[in-house]
Amino acid sequence: MTHLAADRPLPNPLRDRWKGPWLLAVAALHMGYALVVFTEPLREIVRRGVLASVRHDPQIGAVVWFVLFGLLFALLAWVVLQLERHGGAAAAATQRPLGVGLLALAVLGIVLMPPSGFWLVLPPALALCAARPTAFTPDRRDSGKAAP
Repeated sequence: MTHLAADRPLPNPLRDRWKGPWLLAVAALHMGYALVVFTEPLREIVRRGVLASVRHDPQIGAVVWFVLFGLLFALLAWVVLQLERHGGAAAAATQRPLGVGLLALAVLGIVLMPPSGFWLVLPPALALCAARPTAFTPDRRDSGKAAP
């Protein structure tokens, strides 16, 4: 029995395309936290002239890694956002591996630091793991446009 296109439910952007914005919000919270909580170590980096400012200072090194992780997480969130917006074969092929990777990262972070923001990564990670390969569909506004 064949199903007509009208028999399939229409994609719901609020249901299907929330993971990228959610991850971007988590990255923004992460970076905002860094700016508020690590103000003094960040000022110390500037006082030292930025170049080679970490030296052998583990506190400054930890702050640098915290900030760099936030930036990297924002880049990953942007990739998920673009996959959700544009869909296609690449999105279908990458959503589950991204979800598994995010889930592993979140679980490891939760095990090592239970009172942390890693809990915020669980919903999109689980959603990416459980997503059907067709869950990412191109945005109708993008149809007919050439890829940049």
